Amino acid sequence: MLTEALIALAASGGAAVAQAAGTDGWNGLRRAVARWFGRGDETRERAELERLDRTASELEAAAPDDTERIRARQETSWQTRFEMVLEGLPEAEREQLANALQALLAEHATALSHGVSASSGGVAAGRDITNRAEQGSIAAGVIHGGAHISSPPKPDPTEG
Repeated sequence: MLTEALIALAASGGAAVAQAAGTDGWNGLRRAVARWFGRGDETRERAELERLDRTASELEAAAPDDTERIRARQETSWQTRFEMVLEGLPEAEREQLANALQALLAEHATALSHGVSASSGGVAAGRDITNRAEQGSIAAGVIHGGAHISSPPKPDPTEG
């Protein structure tokens, strides 16, 4: 049975795979995860690369309204795979592999943030955002300069 810390680490690994698939950081994370699972066995590493590629393909092929469901399913699947590997090891080896997974995730943390950044005064989002204006208000991510709300001009009756 895994400790809560190892379960959380496996969950982070699953989330990293599911979130990075299809991003600029995917290839580096993909290779690192395959090496982690392979642990020096090239055949096992190739099998993991194929499994990771299927994950990315499934996410890329998903209909827009189905992407989040598929991403959640992949995240859970990869978490389970990480847990199974860790659980099947003797304690000393488990600790060593857990430390390697933690280092892998830390090393690829930038890729996992989807490369999202904003300069001072900007807005950055790693996922969807919604801006909504209601009852005569203004909705904006960033406004440089002023904003003015006034009643719309009345239509010219001569223009129909």
